[in-house]
Amino acid sequence: MKFVRFEINGSARQGILEGDQVHEIRGDMFGEFTPGTQTYPLSGVKLLAPCVPGKIVCVGLNYRDHAAEVNLPVPEEPVLFIKPGTTVIGPGDDILYPELSQEVDYEAELAVVIAKTARNIPLDQALDYVLGYTCANDVTARDLQRKDGQWTRAKSFDTFLPLGPYINTEVDPLNLKIELFLNGQMKQASNTGQMVFNVRELVSRMSQVMTLLPGDVLLTGTPRGIGQMQRGDRVEVKIEGLGTLHNQVK
Repeated sequence: MKFVRFEINGSARQGILEGDQVHEIRGDMFGEFTPGTQTYPLSGVKLLAPCVPGKIVCVGLNYRDHAAEVNLPVPEEPVLFIKPGTTVIGPGDDILYPELSQEVDYEAELAVVIAKTARNIPLDQALDYVLGYTCANDVTARDLQRKDGQWTRAKSFDTFLPLGPYINTEVDPLNLKIELFLNGQMKQASNTGQMVFNVRELVSRMSQVMTLLPGDVLLTGTPRGIGQMQRGDRVEVKIEGLGTLHNQVK
């Protein structure tokens, strides 16, 4: 099942994407819902970020090749940080280049969407608490990250987390091809099987630190190939089974 949030006639709604048709639902994708009576062509709606997370919990250095390219050791435990909900934008929305930075990077990532309240979840039950998966771009002001020595400011500018285009509930997060294209040129290419800590481990470990709530998003790290974006660039994140997330830098 592919869940979407979309806008029609100025109203934000939830639906299920089937082919090129969006079927509106009544209720909530994180609870009970029933099919609505309205169906819209995908071309006739504006897709929004597929969820509105209360928090975004992220992990750094979670691909071995990325740790190597930034000359940092592979961590023994997940390196966690948080992005605010105000970073979230949807497919086709603009990434705004902040005046405070001169070096803004892309980072293609698999995003995990939490389905139900999770606290101290055992490893073998972790995926039971996941609604599904979507594409993410963990945009980062790299110069500020180096300057600050920690990551909050560099990761937290408005528009610094494109998400979408939909949440797929039926993919295997342990083996997905992940790619990023900048102005049509491939810059990142890997597989989620190369993660240091896989999705099961991340859900379990994060839930031992904080309570995860329905709609929360977990970012799982980026592979080798990070690099800068400039104003006017078009960036696309493609993940197997999850479609393409495209955004422009302004």
